[in-house]
Amino acid sequence: MTLGLAAFAVAALMTTGRADAAPVHLMILGDSLTAGYGLPTQDGFQAKLAEALKAKNVDVTLVDAAVSGDTTTDAAARLDWALGGGPIDAAIVVLGGNDALRALDPSLMKHNLSYILDKLQSRHIPVLLSGMIAPSNLGVDYDDRYTAVFTDLGKRPGLIYDPFFLAGLPGHPEYAQADGLHPNAAGVAIEVNRLLPIVLRLVAQAEKAQPKQTKPD
Repeated sequence: MTLGLAAFAVAALMTTGRADAAPVHLMILGDSLTAGYGLPTQDGFQAKLAEALKAKNVDVTLVDAAVSGDTTTDAAARLDWALGGGPIDAAIVVLGGNDALRALDPSLMKHNLSYILDKLQSRHIPVLLSGMIAPSNLGVDYDDRYTAVFTDLGKRPGLIYDPFFLAGLPGHPEYAQADGLHPNAAGVAIEVNRLLPIVLRLVAQAEKAQPKQTKPD
């Protein structure tokens, strides 16, 4: 199911009012939900987020670090590689869905996510952490422990926290692909519309924290 790390960046080439400023490089660290699994590239989360940012005249380059099938362990293991490909000014972290699908111990997920957040925050990279919800068939105890991971991590100072990446989609099969797990194009549009104000806060935070170098003439 793993599609591999896409080696491209999606650019939204409009200005934020600083015509001579370089764009904010925004890394998307995630799994199939942000990699666009099952969708044409132009209908995936990253492409639609880039379109939405461009429509708001926000100068952002999206750096694709999403790999379908990744657990938090997988993402933590490749984080240094993902950070080594160029400048990263902000990050969106959407992980944990595959941990739940494999019924992995939530304490391991918390360890991995803590490692990822520690690494990003040690580099003064503003982060948006978007959480997940465990499938109901894993039981109340697992659900409580799983949810507590995101609730606890979401309290970190300076972190922007969104409790549930798929908010508004469960219970609406018309927004899901045939597998019932991944959003279709209509579902992605709902995700992007809901998350856009939060992403704009993240970009503003990145601009304030790390003033950009001016573009060459």
